[in-house]
Amino acid sequence: MPVVRPPIHRLGADPGRRRVLGALLGAPLLAAGGLTGCSDDAATSTEEGPVELSVFWWGGAKRAELTEKVLRLYSERNPRVAFRVTWQGADGYYDRLATQAAGGNVPDLIQLDDAVLTEYTQRQILLDLSDPVADHRLDLRGLPEGLIRYGTVDGRTMAVAGGQTLAAVVFNRDLLRELRVPEPRGGMSWADYIAWATQVTEASDGRVAGTMDPSGDYRALWLWLRSQGGEFYRGHQLGFGADELIGWFELWQRARGGRATPAAALVEQADSGEPARQLVVSGLTAASFAWSHQLPELQRLTEAELGLVGFPGPPGAQWARASMYWAGFRGTRHPDTVIDVINFLTTNGEAGTVLGHERGLNASIAARRYTEGSITDPAQRRAAAFNASIAEQLGPAPAPPPKGHAKVRTLLVNAAESVRSGRAGTRAATSRFIAQANGALAA
Repeated sequence: MPVVRPPIHRLGADPGRRRVLGALLGAPLLAAGGLTGCSDDAATSTEEGPVELSVFWWGGAKRAELTEKVLRLYSERNPRVAFRVTWQGADGYYDRLATQAAGGNVPDLIQLDDAVLTEYTQRQILLDLSDPVADHRLDLRGLPEGLIRYGTVDGRTMAVAGGQTLAAVVFNRDLLRELRVPEPRGGMSWADYIAWATQVTEASDGRVAGTMDPSGDYRALWLWLRSQGGEFYRGHQLGFGADELIGWFELWQRARGGRATPAAALVEQADSGEPARQLVVSGLTAASFAWSHQLPELQRLTEAELGLVGFPGPPGAQWARASMYWAGFRGTRHPDTVIDVINFLTTNGEAGTVLGHERGLNASIAARRYTEGSITDPAQRRAAAFNASIAEQLGPAPAPPPKGHAKVRTLLVNAAESVRSGRAGTRAATSRFIAQANGALAA
């Protein structure tokens, strides 16, 4: 079993550890074929003999750089543990993981999101973390309760948040200054937000639309439902009916009629959610909808200064949300080491300093405090400040989405696009979506 490591507040007291961390940060990257460690008397894994863990995640080059650095830091403390890493962009990630799962060859440690957490649990692909959480080998006591709940499926802890994020409106601050239009306010009503977006379109003489059309964005629909006391899911079924979805689609029909949003063809380009396709980055809208942890990546894609505010509606509609999870493979030969690595990645202060907020705000509150002052990227600092500004106003976390959620997300995009293009009316698109979504959830 991993030995108990000192409380996080003690980690910053040792200047020697700071020098080790600095050396690691300056070291050249190792090839993705294997990250090996250096000797360190402070090793925390007690598994006998050499251990090599395979690790797989999605993300860009920056995420890969930081993740490999933090795995080196773990190996520095655990010289018998090496890592074989693989990473790729989000496109095709789950296809590749599904192929590995079909062959029983899933990596020891994997990155997941809430689209598949329940499904992978029910397919018995994931390592059950409940026992190590109960005896604090995997110590989640420093995580927000809602963040812990969002990694729990059917009463079992199946994954740990790799970071915390919130749904946010990302806006072009430079453009709004040029147009002399005030910045959007977090918590404004949806009607007021659409009126603001219309004002932007008018101020630019139609050159730029005010906002991305989020009618196919499940995050926006989910928060709109919660702002009215509803939910996206109730157990393993949809938590809303035809009337609610028709109301949602008609809200955005009116917004399009007032030119608050761009043409349907432009919106479809951004419906994938890929950062490079976001209309606030390409300059086609003053605002888009994104996850708060994506702000640094979006900022790297444009020279304009980007700002960040909460979604329309009450902040209590949001919850402490896992940007993504770390999970173990049920068939790993090294479960104790996998558990210890997850603990290190999600609760350790020095690990948090290396990772920054690339995957979102540090999962552990203690790690957040430890890393204060070490985050220098302005966009990461803005994202952290936004999360902190509404942390005390967040509502209760729902259960992670049920199996079939990924398909439901795609069906919602398809339904919204059919309405925007005029291929279907709101009622026909809603009827088709509900039938197909219910089928996906029952499969």
